[in-house]
Amino acid sequence: MAKTSEKYEVLYIIDPDLGEEATSALVEKFKTLIEQNGTLGEIDEWGKRRLAYPINDKPEGYYVLVKFTAGPEFPAELDRVMKITDGVVRSLITLAAE
Repeated sequence: MAKTSEKYEVLYIIDPDLGEEATSALVEKFKTLIEQNGTLGEIDEWGKRRLAYPINDKPEGYYVLVKFTAGPEFPAELDRVMKITDGVVRSLITLAAE
């Protein structure tokens, strides 16, 4: 029998030049999207960190790690939304180890 939901982790980096309000709004937007399509685990905001290499001429980014449970079709939709959202520099969705 196939599993109906899996545990995932998404790590995304927000442009640090957005400001505190815009950053909070983006975190809240993705939190709401995950809650509508799955079960939110925990949100760990790492804050501003130095990037391994500059992206778009920026040496820093605001890191956020979110753990959630969802059906197998949702991560592709979340990835699509993150790619078209202004302010998201990079994102990576992985299947969490149990």
